[in-house]
Amino acid sequence: MTYKIPRVQAVPIADSQVSFQVEGTERLRWHAATRYTRPHFYPLLGPSGKPLTRMGHPAAPDHDHHKSIWFAHHKVAGLDFWGDKNNNRARQDDWVHYQDGEDEAVMVTDIGWYDGHAAKLMQQRLIAALRPLPDGETWLELQTRFTPAGNSLLLEKTNFAFLAVRMAKSISHAYGGGQLTNSSGVKGEADIFGKPAEWMDYSGPITNEITEGITYFSHPTNPHTPNSWHVRKDGWMAASVCMHNGIEITKDQPLQLRFALHAHAGDVNNERAQSLFNDFAASPPYEVIKAQPPYRVQVQRREV
Repeated sequence: MTYKIPRVQAVPIADSQVSFQVEGTERLRWHAATRYTRPHFYPLLGPSGKPLTRMGHPAAPDHDHHKSIWFAHHKVAGLDFWGDKNNNRARQDDWVHYQDGEDEAVMVTDIGWYDGHAAKLMQQRLIAALRPLPDGETWLELQTRFTPAGNSLLLEKTNFAFLAVRMAKSISHAYGGGQLTNSSGVKGEADIFGKPAEWMDYSGPITNEITEGITYFSHPTNPHTPNSWHVRKDGWMAASVCMHNGIEITKDQPLQLRFALHAHAGDVNNERAQSLFNDFAASPPYEVIKAQPPYRVQVQRREV
């Protein structure tokens, strides 16, 4: 029997990292070492091979909690899981599954959110699926579920939750030559901050000759959609699921969220971005099911 190496792979490497590769070339990396306050992705590479995201703020040392692409929340039952200046931590408890394929690679991991006394407040199940698109572009789909460790847990009202993206310095508007654009075609922080939108884009120069960017999609099944957006001209964006209202989660009703990031060439193409949003909105979610040996589980789209 001839074995064919999958085109798209999630490859575990040293230091609790996972390299997402297309034909052996890295597109994305996951970092889950316990020395970090929370797991995160860095970098997400654009078609040019340059990082579209960065670690930390270009000019504010007190923003080192900005970790490229990461999940966080400012008020989990009154506790800050956004900043780094406390002992509250999110850490990877277990990796569940790595799945390679011709069209996509998938990682499934369980992340515990622990207070300063090491008591677990909630469990996060994350499914990350990377799919290569034509011309070196990348689609990253992130599906996550938050379940309380106790009977219930209040995720309070805050601008700072859940999925945040810190762009490369050159793509930011304040420190580079980039621009924010939302799904209504509105541009700039002043006219976008706090406004609902189906998607958000941040595009700008990644070299002196090349423009690239990331379009960020929030699925319409997420609570409070279309979400209001927390965006900054200094280079970051987040769909603020809890901007206007908190969410109480229970064991019977955990919080399910779906997001996607499109790493693309050139400036935002509004028509294409809307088409991708429509496809994403119509797509069924992923599910983890039992598998035939030699694997314990596998990931597939839920049948509808």
